Amino acid sequence: MSQRENMIAAEQTSNDACVDGTMNGWFSEISDEMWPGQAMSLKMTEVLYKGKSDFQDVMVFQSQSYGKVLILDGVIQATERDEFSYQEMIAHLPLCSIHEPPKKVLVVGGGDGGVLREIIRHPTVEHLDIAEIDGMVIEVSKKFFPGMSCGFDDPRVHVNVCDGIKFVGDAPEGTYDAVIVDSSDPVGPASVLFEKPFFEKIYRALKPGGVLTTQGECIWLHAELIKDVLEMCKGIFVGGSVQYGYCSIPTYPSGQIGFVMCSKPTAEGKTVDFSKPVRPPPVAPANTKLPPLRYYNSAIHEAASVLPEFARAAVEPHVVKGTGP
Repeated sequence: MSQRENMIAAEQTSNDACVDGTMNGWFSEISDEMWPGQAMSLKMTEVLYKGKSDFQDVMVFQSQSYGKVLILDGVIQATERDEFSYQEMIAHLPLCSIHEPPKKVLVVGGGDGGVLREIIRHPTVEHLDIAEIDGMVIEVSKKFFPGMSCGFDDPRVHVNVCDGIKFVGDAPEGTYDAVIVDSSDPVGPASVLFEKPFFEKIYRALKPGGVLTTQGECIWLHAELIKDVLEMCKGIFVGGSVQYGYCSIPTYPSGQIGFVMCSKPTAEGKTVDFSKPVRPPPVAPANTKLPPLRYYNSAIHEAASVLPEFARAAVEPHVVKGTGP
């Protein structure tokens, strides 16, 4: 099987399996499928929440150095110290690249609310749907991570606790300007979010000129998976653009996470060049809970597509660059 197929077939990991008693209160992110032979460890000072939803193990703990930490099935999803880098980039890379200012946006996954927080910075957005399969993640985030979950308070946000794939499939053709897939790794309930039928549904739901951005794994660990996803997208977004970018984030595997970015061609055949922002970074409206941007700016937007040589050599044959406005 390919790297992608092996990951999809892997079993979920329990949170308890990653709490190593021999290290006296450390959480170790262990996965023989996703990052064999290595583990990110954080010192735990207090377990704040442990629960099991219909889909996954959910845990929150207070760490010594990274604030509160959200864990799903043994995998670090977010920490208070560094979550902003991923949330800002997965939202603003597409929304600052799309030719027309976005009005209607869909988030699939993203139950912690961080991506919503970033999207609502864009004043042109009129309607923002979120389709999150696990309501427990939403409730836990609201209780323990108010800095992320504040996005749920915006009146433009419409929350749907449901199967994201079905939600996308049920959307009328040409509904959204942008779809952002904030998924976990392709193990357990998130595995279907890396498969072709889901991407085909997204393509149908996008307007001409619309954009997709999805979590794109780590080029240090998952080059074969990334190449497979890019090739799959090239076969779906025919005539469009398919590109790859990344950001740094200390508590994700190998300190890096990538993004697969695709655009549907306009009627005139124009496509989005995700390496060139066409609008400035959004400014947090006055009298809101939104903090200033802490990672994203126009320079880092352009730099996100500048890959080290080993990564460029792996990725470049599988991308289709956009034409720009």
